[in-house]
Amino acid sequence: MKREDEPEYREYVAARLESLRRIAFLLCHDWHAADDLVSTVLLKLYRSWSRVRRADNVDAYVRGMLTNAWLDERRRPWRRERPEADLPEAVAAPVEPGDRTAIGRLLRGLGPRQRAVVVLRFYCDLSVEQTAGLLGISEGTVKSQSARGLETLRGLATEANAEERR
Repeated sequence: MKREDEPEYREYVAARLESLRRIAFLLCHDWHAADDLVSTVLLKLYRSWSRVRRADNVDAYVRGMLTNAWLDERRRPWRRERPEADLPEAVAAPVEPGDRTAIGRLLRGLGPRQRAVVVLRFYCDLSVEQTAGLLGISEGTVKSQSARGLETLRGLATEANAEERR
């Protein structure tokens, strides 16, 4: 944003902040999520203010941005998680980082691609993009292989703990 546009942006935001918060609350029914949503939209608005301010109806444009940001947030994988009142009975005991043989055994239970993705993502601490580039696969594949690999590891760890108890 140009410096000369900044006062106009600040004035617009100051005049409409509470209205945007109310709209966001009506969308998500949570004040904390509404504040996060408004913050996200205001950042996007700041970045594109010179283009947005030329719109026929800036308020309608910003409300559209708010709605689209909420819809995007609803599509995120962690939004599909549902809290449970009761925890599952079988809890996998954490594997100590120093116990390399146990970790190696668990990792050998994964397929080659899942193992590569899990090691790169969680041991090497690479991002989804970096892992995808390194393995020559899509980011979606990295995400799905990560999720499936972790699920498999949890199952294997639970089985290993059950065998140790016997």
